[in-house]
Amino acid sequence: MITKSDALHQRLEPQVRHVTDAVPGDEDLGPFKLLPGTWSNEPGLVGRGWNMIALPFSPPQGAAFRPPYRLLMNQFNENLVFDLVDKAVPNRGIGAGAATADQFLVTLDYEQGVKQLIAEDFPSTGLGGPPKAAIHHEPGLFLHMTDPLNEDATDIARLATIPHGDSVLAMGTVKVIDGPPQIPALNALPLGVEHDVDANRYLQPYKHFRDNPFQGLFNPMEPTALLTAANQGVDIVRTTELTFDSTLPTGGISNIPFVVRQANASEMKSTFWIQEVRQEDGTIGLRLQYLQIVQLDFFDRFDGGPGKIKWPHVSINTMVKLPPAETPDRAYVVMPS
Repeated sequence: MITKSDALHQRLEPQVRHVTDAVPGDEDLGPFKLLPGTWSNEPGLVGRGWNMIALPFSPPQGAAFRPPYRLLMNQFNENLVFDLVDKAVPNRGIGAGAATADQFLVTLDYEQGVKQLIAEDFPSTGLGGPPKAAIHHEPGLFLHMTDPLNEDATDIARLATIPHGDSVLAMGTVKVIDGPPQIPALNALPLGVEHDVDANRYLQPYKHFRDNPFQGLFNPMEPTALLTAANQGVDIVRTTELTFDSTLPTGGISNIPFVVRQANASEMKSTFWIQEVRQEDGTIGLRLQYLQIVQLDFFDRFDGGPGKIKWPHVSINTMVKLPPAETPDRAYVVMPS
């Protein structure tokens, strides 16, 4: 039996490699065929992006007890643009009996731009930055790997480069679901620390935001609850789930020396849910949700485990796909403060 991956491989093999504009619905994109274009919070889903990150911090001398870190929260808007496709990218190889066993990739360019609406940290430092501040810019690639030998369970990958000095390769898999996604529950407390936020003074910043959710909504003990809430009353008829994990074989993160010394980004796991939504007029619209967790390693663990404490850097968002006429030229625009 010829699988979809085999058929795509056979279609790509005689082609000359070429870069072209990405077109929605292009079957050569495989699981990425709904992605080309711009996904955005504006208009319609303003402020549905949320970010939480723990940062090393030295409290003032003589102040009441404060742990040596601050917890920073951001509410943000985002543009995520998928615009170019590089087709029939050949990886050369040989198989049994010296037979040719080339692999052909279809790669989709993306550019992510994030600007915050408001920031708050605890302990309060005033370092969160102003509204409209650009807080993230990331160019990268989604890879669809066609391989008739089916040697590896992973068939997608994500390459990301971040201006802080990080480069990521995360391997992944695809799942198509009839209906809405199952958003996992998540407790984003650091790993290597006793999790009793009421008794453990070291977790004061997490207790603060548990008792006083950021913007009245974002609780670090259950951050994905906002993704689930965003799906209430939405008629999601089908979901394509893309899961990427840097801890899978051959994946990983490389960082510049300062990042390694101060707050080493050691792992990244992200899930994108591409949703086909039945609208009031009966037509199908598109939404995109994601959950991303980057583990930042700093400070010695309290439980005697190996390595450093792992601090989950959590980002979530719910966006809609813009009509072509409303698509901006670039994902990332520097906004005046």
